[in-house]
Amino acid sequence: MLEGNEDVSGIQNTADEERSQKTEPAADKVLDADLLKRLRYLQADFENYRKRTEKELREMEENSSRRLVSRLLNVLDELDLAVKHSKEDTKKDEIQEGIEMVQKNLRSVLESAGLEKIDPVGQLFDPTKHEAVEKIQGNLHGSDIVVEEVRAGYAFRGHVIRPSLVKVQLAMREPVEAGKTVE
Repeated sequence: MLEGNEDVSGIQNTADEERSQKTEPAADKVLDADLLKRLRYLQADFENYRKRTEKELREMEENSSRRLVSRLLNVLDELDLAVKHSKEDTKKDEIQEGIEMVQKNLRSVLESAGLEKIDPVGQLFDPTKHEAVEKIQGNLHGSDIVVEEVRAGYAFRGHVIRPSLVKVQLAMREPVEAGKTVE
């Protein structure tokens, strides 16, 4: 007898499910579509949040590195001067070698972090990369050319963090006569 009751209740449950499916399929479809829409919006919001936070982290890291490299440039300048002056004194060969090793190691570390030395000599003067400390009169119809570097300039990952201090040979300009316009 027990088996008969189990069969009846199983049939009853199946019948209830079929009636439920027949009466509410439109409501279920609307609910499913709404949930799917919400899920897609949530997924898009999360993806935007992830991209934004990754970008902010990269910018923070780059700004932090840029500040560090900028501070270390003074040390590099001092080492450059020490090497230059130690070459003038022949009694201090060992000191010079030690300073040159430190200089080489420091330069290597900075370059691996993204530091690039700007090489201005012989290049067209570019005010975004160079700062003129002296101007020398040049040839007629020429271009403004950097002829000497006074202090090294550096870029960090493509951004100039310190322009080169340079001497610039200026192109001579033809004097403008009265009544003529300059093109």
